[in-house]
Amino acid sequence: MSATADTLPTLQDQFAAADRLIRRKKIVALSVPILLLAYFIYVFFAFDIPGIADRARGDNAMTLIRDTYSYKTHVTRENRSGAITVAKEGERKGAWPEGTWPDWVSVSGDRAEIALTDGHRVTFGPDNTAIYHHPELGDFAAQASRADGVQLDRDDGTLPDFISYTSARLDIRTEAGRMTVTRNRTEVFRYFFGWELFWFTLDSPYYGHGPVDILFGARIDPERSNLAGAAQDFWNNAIWQHNAVTWAIFETVLMAFLGTMGAAIVALPLAFLAARNFTPLAVIRQLFRRVFDFARGVDALIWTILLSRAFGPGPLTGALAILFTDTGSFGKLFSEALENVDGKQIDGVASTGAKPIQRYRFGVIPQVAPVLISQVLYFLESNTRSATIIGAITGGGIGLLITQAIITQKDWEEVTYYIVLIVLMVMLMDWISGKLRQMIISGEPVGMTAKLALGAVFIPAIIGAVYVVAVWLRAEAGRWSDHIGALFGG
Repeated sequence: MSATADTLPTLQDQFAAADRLIRRKKIVALSVPILLLAYFIYVFFAFDIPGIADRARGDNAMTLIRDTYSYKTHVTRENRSGAITVAKEGERKGAWPEGTWPDWVSVSGDRAEIALTDGHRVTFGPDNTAIYHHPELGDFAAQASRADGVQLDRDDGTLPDFISYTSARLDIRTEAGRMTVTRNRTEVFRYFFGWELFWFTLDSPYYGHGPVDILFGARIDPERSNLAGAAQDFWNNAIWQHNAVTWAIFETVLMAFLGTMGAAIVALPLAFLAARNFTPLAVIRQLFRRVFDFARGVDALIWTILLSRAFGPGPLTGALAILFTDTGSFGKLFSEALENVDGKQIDGVASTGAKPIQRYRFGVIPQVAPVLISQVLYFLESNTRSATIIGAITGGGIGLLITQAIITQKDWEEVTYYIVLIVLMVMLMDWISGKLRQMIISGEPVGMTAKLALGAVFIPAIIGAVYVVAVWLRAEAGRWSDHIGALFGG
């Protein structure tokens, strides 16, 4: 009895233990904020936050933002020949014929007056001179020559922030417009709100006509009906390229569809080999689990780069990259779902004399189908976004178009257009996946409109998938026969 009493902690020992516990908690409570503060200080200097603030160019940011919702009309003078052109976005399809230029451009001999907004204007003079008239700061005169480059009449040490000047290039950017001068070319940009030439280019007879004129007015083109002609000119718009954009969207959806569905088909049977309750042999189970780890451990972008070297650019390469990555993800998810199935249902099916395949079909699949379908549809929605980036590498889909538009550094309204289409595409895929889950999992009825929309998306995707695979197999058949013939000495 006394021995037991001796082993019990005294009141003082309990107080001491409580004090130690409180001290540890205080240390932890103080050390966590200190560590976080130290981490943020490290990030502040490691990412050079003060340097970013110094390098920030507000004028460039404003120009970029303005380019997303407006268009530029270019007034260009070739300094070699002196020829002057006026074109929307600098495109030949958007060029005004000489003599029909807008009223804010006035040309007389070798001189030209270009009126901008808020009292700003530009004057083209002889000998490749150009003068930017600022209503508050006066004139900035420049001259371009092949020998001396660009010369500005003011000391560059006194230039305002909106002027960037070297002997190779002069760039003046204000809210009213922009002027650039190089050895070969002088350009003036005037901004206007909207996406000009989105519907029709200047060479289309339907340019300048509204929907009322096209639908209910007199025939505009004597050789075509208004509706057919307007649809044809819109579809073949040489600047906005609506036909190419539509095909690019289809390729993006096709890559996501092929990769996701192909990965689900491959991963489902392999998941049985990685599930503990279906594959008791640990060696086989661990082997397939490591295969799944490897497949999903390598990012889809890395698979894209590797496969593009093997198969070349195209939507099938992007689909295979998604397939490889998602096979690993689906394999892990499916095997975990299979390990949680109820064995009593399998035993009930087996008691009817069902064969092993029938036990899996009627005792296992119905239990995991809701989880599997939900995961596949979620990955399909996610891969629609991923296919945009993958398409930029493989040379297909909307990703390629948006990359090309960014590289030009001038077609930012087209970048905005593509981003809007990508957002709408993702929203559509989200809506479709929700309707499919409603139709397959919950069993709730789906309206005819939803069914038509599902068919409009998936039927072309399935047909396109079959077509792409058939074309690829046909192209590879000759190469495979050569390899087999070389292997056997043929």
